[in-house]
Amino acid sequence: MRILAIETSCDETAVAVVQDRRDVLSNVVSSQVALHRPYGGVVPELASREHVRQIAVIVQAALEAAQVQLEQIDGLAVTQGPGLIGSLLVGVSFAKTLAYALERPLVAVNHLEGHLFSPLIEHETIEFPALGLIVSGGHTSLYWIPRMEEYRRVARTRDDAAGEALDKLSKAVGLGYPGGPIIDRLSERGTTNAFSFSMPKISDGALDFSFSGFKTAALRHIRQHSILPVTDFSAVPQPVIDLVASFQNAIVQTLAKRTRSALHQFPARSVLLTGGVACNRLLRKTFKEWFEPLGAAVYYPSPCYTTDNAAMIAAAAFPKFERGQFADLRLTADANLQLESI
Repeated sequence: MRILAIETSCDETAVAVVQDRRDVLSNVVSSQVALHRPYGGVVPELASREHVRQIAVIVQAALEAAQVQLEQIDGLAVTQGPGLIGSLLVGVSFAKTLAYALERPLVAVNHLEGHLFSPLIEHETIEFPALGLIVSGGHTSLYWIPRMEEYRRVARTRDDAAGEALDKLSKAVGLGYPGGPIIDRLSERGTTNAFSFSMPKISDGALDFSFSGFKTAALRHIRQHSILPVTDFSAVPQPVIDLVASFQNAIVQTLAKRTRSALHQFPARSVLLTGGVACNRLLRKTFKEWFEPLGAAVYYPSPCYTTDNAAMIAAAAFPKFERGQFADLRLTADANLQLESI
């Protein structure tokens, strides 16, 4: 079976052609980073307009890269939500149009489920039950997964997402957008304990995450020490490097500690590390060092399947196609779509 999948939940126009679950024939992503960089973050209206301009072009590029004709596609899959409503509507409308014109079945996919499926593209032998951490610029959530397609959310962020916090600090010190990859590179030259960040305490005992306190502490330090925005990227001051390295370490430690606490309550054979921030080298290293000695194998996708992409949407769609769980032409986008089945 050959699926064409579309993902437009935020600021990437992504289309993939996937055959028989794991055979990725193409995975094309048109990034809008350059468009949004001057604003220090995603501007929803600009994002949706860019999707309109790019969607047909990227579909054609994915078909050409896969060396298949549109008529050779057996089904369509599309991200229904969550995400930016304008961006989602572009993808959903285009997918419905293709499904109608081609007389092919259409499957709606939750964007978060796509992330949780992303490690399965390259790893066929993941053992369950598992804990799945989705960590990105828009999401930081932890799920208990007895088996794929059964999810219970056990933790979420109560304020900023982890990637959002990294982006805000990067903007505050003039390093640019998106901040996560920049901070990841710079942190290799920094001292991770140069600045002390207090770990957040959740008063009701929940496993939830919180990152706004780190951001507030960092901004206070910037003001108190009159740290000016970086203007020469070839000579970033060491105090700035140490600050972002300490900030990144505090976020990684929080993610690892909360996940370890969850592992005590929800014993798992595997930990799935997904979402754009899962590209972070310190995060990957820390999870390997913390969880594999506890008997929980750590899996994360290659970078091309970590950030928003359509191959993960296709991967999540295959079981639904096999069950005949199709959407009709009344399908619409849902910006607040939830993922929880148990």
